[in-house]
Amino acid sequence: MTTRIVDSADVADSASIGEGSSIWHLAQVREDAVLGAGCVVGRGAYVGTGVRLGDHCKIQNYALVYEPAELGHGVFVGPAAVLTNDTFPRAVNPDGSLKAADDWDAVGVTVREGASIGARAVCVAPVTVGAWATVAAGAVVTKDVAPHALVVGVPARQVGWVGHAGRPLEPTGTPGRWRCTQTGDTYVESDGTLRRADVEEETS
Repeated sequence: MTTRIVDSADVADSASIGEGSSIWHLAQVREDAVLGAGCVVGRGAYVGTGVRLGDHCKIQNYALVYEPAELGHGVFVGPAAVLTNDTFPRAVNPDGSLKAADDWDAVGVTVREGASIGARAVCVAPVTVGAWATVAAGAVVTKDVAPHALVVGVPARQVGWVGHAGRPLEPTGTPGRWRCTQTGDTYVESDGTLRRADVEEETS
């Protein structure tokens, strides 16, 4: 696989770009960022200092991923989505002096394997988006999102479950059991969490 970095992209010398990754026009990848294999960073996107991406992540056009975010394998960040890093943002200190990097403590967003952040969604750090969850377009996430949860709105709230294919799951008619209409996989809900049925059986 060939790694592709277009001429107009700004990639720090200390950034680590995985094999087969593509960094597109006007994107910026800051110092010490780590991208896994097969990642795509779209036009105008920003990947902050020290941010870590797993393999096969997609950071779509103009998305902003601020340090110290950590993304697992196969994470999707939609166009113009923002992963923040400042709980109490201010441009200046109480004395009126301009804030510098050592005047605040950066906090990050963690996005687990396979999860998706929709277009123009905002994840307000510190939060964790669980594996295979979906944050709908335009949502504002202010608290942790459970694995496989589908969250929408401002602030984001859970309205359902999604499977590995990203499609909303449908009830099977048996309490606590859900099915993906695309793959046919069955999922089991227990105590507010969801697992694919074959995983549930292997661990029970």
